[in-house]
Amino acid sequence: MSLGIKKNDTVYIRSGKDRGRTGRVLMVMPEKQKALVEGVNMMRKHERPRSQQQPGGIVSKEAPIHLSRLMLVDPKTGQHGRFRTETRDGQKVRVHVKSGNVV
Repeated sequence: MSLGIKKNDTVYIRSGKDRGRTGRVLMVMPEKQKALVEGVNMMRKHERPRSQQQPGGIVSKEAPIHLSRLMLVDPKTGQHGRFRTETRDGQKVRVHVKSGNVV
């Protein structure tokens, strides 16, 4: 499966507890078909104190979300939707299906 979603893309969450929200992709894990999205799918983790400067406690952090739950957002129109890849001027680019804009 082609990923199509890259780091720093803006994505729309299609399903799950964060459905309808948008966020920026922090990291993509192609081997697991998952991505970390900023401020989405937050989990709480209990961390042990490491040193005097780094105390322990309950920390909120992003958990990975499956790529099938994400949809790319067109940066020009702000509209989420499907996209396809095309070759323009010898380069492979992602094109939003409805608007025709290059993502």
